[in-house]
Amino acid sequence: MAMDFWRQQDIVSSDELDVPIVVIGAGGIGSPTVLALAKMGCTQLTVYDDDLVESHNIPNQLFLLDDIGRPKVEALAHLVQGFTGTSIRTVQERVAGQRLQGIVISGVDTMSSRHDIWQRSIKYKPQVRLYVDARMGAEVCRIYSINPVDPDDVRLYEETLYTDEEATEEPCTARSIIYNVFGIAALIGNQVKKHAKGEEMAKEIIFDLKTLLLLTGP
Repeated sequence: MAMDFWRQQDIVSSDELDVPIVVIGAGGIGSPTVLALAKMGCTQLTVYDDDLVESHNIPNQLFLLDDIGRPKVEALAHLVQGFTGTSIRTVQERVAGQRLQGIVISGVDTMSSRHDIWQRSIKYKPQVRLYVDARMGAEVCRIYSINPVDPDDVRLYEETLYTDEEATEEPCTARSIIYNVFGIAALIGNQVKKHAKGEEMAKEIIFDLKTLLLLTGP
């Protein structure tokens, strides 16, 4: 039995979503985003992550209690297969200069990882059609959607990069909550749809769920 997409056909078709999509990170941002994309009809999904599921991941990531101790990519692949019938490609390693292509979505934890991914795998790489960098802390998310071969986009994005020491550090007990990651997955899914349809998209989205503030630009 296969999924039937007729209820979304006039929003975006599965044919329009038939492009390679790479998700870096299978945690708070990556796990709900991968499931959302699979449910939209994206079938060429590859996920990179070298971590294992831990107990503190269960409240804010899409894993089961029985997944504790399993590789995140393995647990996520099983989840997506069960929900959608879609088989995703999994790579149990960090992205460290690998050649990526299509739409690349980053959901990593540190600014140092973002610097490395950008410089080694994304910047001025013509095989990457769209780069989406999602960041979250507590009830706030920021999403950057960048054409990595456009000099203006490159300049805009690099202005958002800073060091881990400069980053605002949330207390360990206030870093993530499940409704924020669901919101991020929704916004990323919408950006992927806009890209597939050739629609104009915001380069930057800031969403604060505590104050219900939504900002987009430029």
